[in-house]
Amino acid sequence: MTLGPDDTGPIRIGDTAEWTATVVGAHRLREDLAVVRLIGEFVPFAPGQSVEVRTPQHPNMVRRLYPALPPSLDGKLEFHIRTVPGGWCSGSLVSDTRTGDEWRISAPAGWLAVDEAATEVVMLADSVGLAPMRALLLDLSRRETPPRTHLFVAGRYPRDLYADDMLHLMANELPWLTVLPVVLDEDNPDWTDHWYEACRVDIGFEPEELLPGTLAEIVTRFAPLDHQHIVVCGNTAAVHSAVERLVATGTAPEAIRYEGF
Repeated sequence: MTLGPDDTGPIRIGDTAEWTATVVGAHRLREDLAVVRLIGEFVPFAPGQSVEVRTPQHPNMVRRLYPALPPSLDGKLEFHIRTVPGGWCSGSLVSDTRTGDEWRISAPAGWLAVDEAATEVVMLADSVGLAPMRALLLDLSRRETPPRTHLFVAGRYPRDLYADDMLHLMANELPWLTVLPVVLDEDNPDWTDHWYEACRVDIGFEPEELLPGTLAEIVTRFAPLDHQHIVVCGNTAAVHSAVERLVATGTAPEAIRYEGF
């Protein structure tokens, strides 16, 4: 995992502790993506952090995943998992996770967070980099006065915006939140994703709402972001490109918190 620009490394709590959680739902949303929900012991991570996960499919292999919910005293956890090209572990987690599987959780780490003093926030989420952003948004909703927040969520194709229904509902319920969908290609590919077709709903982004381009290109359109607090997460290449563009267009490096995977 690629972290931010400081040399101190990730912030870690509870490195030696391990907690267990049981899968209560494994929802395949795309050919290459699943949302997994668990209930178990309370895991003391901070919203925006990632955790190490061991699963029964690969008990000796550790994956680092981002919870998509803030810490829950009743032990609720949610993870968004996407197949890494050529990655047999991630592919197995997407296709083979079953209700009743016991996961072992450990080593919360990371520095994605929103400053208490922030009054305006910009979040850039590439693919399943949306997971920590959702945890942060739900945590912000608990504040007496949440900061004005713009969430840019990006995918290659419109159907890669796998949470568009949830984000549409969140934006309607939270007056301080604006969601802007970003796609590299405005049309879906010709091949059929049967998982996408099976879970299509009428709630989501309209074609005219889609912003064409990459996160880095979209950042340029809205530059300068010279007074906002910025949080970025996603594929390492996309994250680095967006951060470089932010700095080049006037954002102070210390105003950006980012992680890539």
